[in-house]
Amino acid sequence: MIAPSLLAADFARLAEACEQVADDADWLHVDVMDNHFVPNLTIGVPVVKSLVAATNLPLDCHLMITDPKRWAVGYAELGAYNVTFHAEATSDPVGVARDLRAAGSKAGLAIDRDTPVEPYLDILPEFDTLLIMTIKAGFGGQSFIPELLDKVRTARHAVRTGHLELRIEVDGGIADDTIAAAAEAGADAFVAGTAVYGAADPAKAIRRLRGLAGDAIPKPDR
Repeated sequence: MIAPSLLAADFARLAEACEQVADDADWLHVDVMDNHFVPNLTIGVPVVKSLVAATNLPLDCHLMITDPKRWAVGYAELGAYNVTFHAEATSDPVGVARDLRAAGSKAGLAIDRDTPVEPYLDILPEFDTLLIMTIKAGFGGQSFIPELLDKVRTARHAVRTGHLELRIEVDGGIADDTIAAAAEAGADAFVAGTAVYGAADPAKAIRRLRGLAGDAIPKPDR
């Protein structure tokens, strides 16, 4: 699953950015930042509402915000396909996940760079997506941190042994030279910002990324 990040697109031409990838992307990744949980301020409810009307692509909303218990359901009610919030931002991740599912969206849990994944493995059945940051949340254009793929491997083992239906998504520095390693570690959804919207042909960039990931995904034992 390739999810181009609109954070790397031209904010004055977001509808056009959606159209550029409409035939090739699986999701559109929408980074919501509140200038509290992270130091940047980006897209919020009014823009997401407009995006829902502007594209048929499923919106993958990544909430880098404080108090997701209060705010996350609003994005589900707007029609976002998947709403992911940060483990670090709430003391009740299961409650937020259940609220999101009740509101009609998939529920995702995000794990930031410095947060271990192990304390959250037991609650993964409550989620549809586990987003593992491969950078520090809050800024686009950072360099991929390969050591963080250990979390992906741990999560993939938990998914496999627990027979869970869960996407493992990676976000941060995903490009031609990093996506294979992430796929090999066990990720199956990939957020790509600059690698897509910084390319001369965003659609072609998505196809290339998908091929690189597909070639690297471990094949099941026969």
